[in-house]
Amino acid sequence: QVQLVESGGGLVQAGGSLRLSCAASGSISSIKDMGWHRQAPGKQRELVAAITSGGSTHYADSVKGRFTISRDNAKNTVYLQMNSLKPEDTGVYYCNAEVIDFGSWIDVYWGQGTQVTVSS
Repeated sequence: QVQLVESGGGLVQAGGSLRLSCAASGSISSIKDMGWHRQAPGKQRELVAAITSGGSTHYADSVKGRFTISRDNAKNTVYLQMNSLKPEDTGVYYCNAEVIDFGSWIDVYWGQGTQVTVSS
């Protein structure tokens, strides 16, 4: 079994910054892609940023130039540095990870979510 635990959410004023962390633990041989998604009230969950095991990144157009995704493979942890936050960035942020376990089985796991609220 694999668990993903997020931290770092909170309330911040527009223009401020937050850093989210997501640590994976459990039966992990290696992790392929990791990412951050968000879900605003009344909207579908959307991809915010993703990073491969080699460090290649992808961002949603709405966050390019403001958010930075990174990872520490030794710690099985992914980060999301969020700068110049806007009220429309408000939502629950979820991390996910594509995990290869010790039996070479691949599955995608999700964290429980962390609330980010940006006030105007």
